[in-house]
Amino acid sequence: MKVSILFALSLCTALFVTTRAFASGHGPVFGYATPTNSQGEWSVDLGATGRNSEAGNDISTRAMLSYGVTPHLMFSVSAPVMLSKAATTPTRMMSHDFESGLSWRFHHNPSKVGTRFESTLFGGLIMPAADSTSGVMGQLKRAPGFSAGGASGMASRSHYLWIGGAFARYLEKDGDRRPDVLSYSLVYGYRPPSWRKDSGWDWRLFAEMTGERSDHIHHLGLTVPQTDANQLFLGPSVLGIRKNYAIEGGVQFPVYRDVGTLLPRERVRWVVNFSYFIFQHGHNH
Repeated sequence: MKVSILFALSLCTALFVTTRAFASGHGPVFGYATPTNSQGEWSVDLGATGRNSEAGNDISTRAMLSYGVTPHLMFSVSAPVMLSKAATTPTRMMSHDFESGLSWRFHHNPSKVGTRFESTLFGGLIMPAADSTSGVMGQLKRAPGFSAGGASGMASRSHYLWIGGAFARYLEKDGDRRPDVLSYSLVYGYRPPSWRKDSGWDWRLFAEMTGERSDHIHHLGLTVPQTDANQLFLGPSVLGIRKNYAIEGGVQFPVYRDVGTLLPRERVRWVVNFSYFIFQHGHNH
């Protein structure tokens, strides 16, 4: 009964509310960051994500709709579509969940012209998509869950630095439960002087390090051994903004892998994203 009630709540909430698990045209494509939409600003994100591992290619597309209620409060909802499915390690950075949530930038301190220090909290409800994965994870009955986290950092006309983390937990259904996932990221961005344009495309580069640590899968009331994972990824991404449009892409490679024998070892992750901003009242990029 609890699962049914929470599932219904997650579907209702999804009509109104954001997550930070999917990149937007405001910041890095893999890691957590602080920006939110301007007040009254809608944004539409369309992206593709992929992971290549020993089990093959796992590729999906995702759409996200966000709205800035105030300059520091944003609601969003996102949904995935699977294109190619393979057994994968548990993840939040490359999620195949339906998601809804809320982002609140509770700290915003412009220290000088063009530079600001800020912090954002975010959280929401998640629901795994049907047939979202194969392997051991694909045998589990789906149940909703929740996520919560935060990010803090600095943004200026030339440099960006963000650190963030989040925790996700899924509910149990008939003895099955997806692993809890702790995710974290460190992002540095640079915007060369020659790239800062008042017209045309405005570009910036990011170096993104992301990590994910997940516990064991639970199936039929039993803990499945060799299904925990601890991974760290590193790679570059690039973001371009022009008027109401943004395009972004990045790639990451594992620099540390401690994965149970029942899970495949990942070789590469990639993301491509397109954003469109509507009813924009000033920029907070």
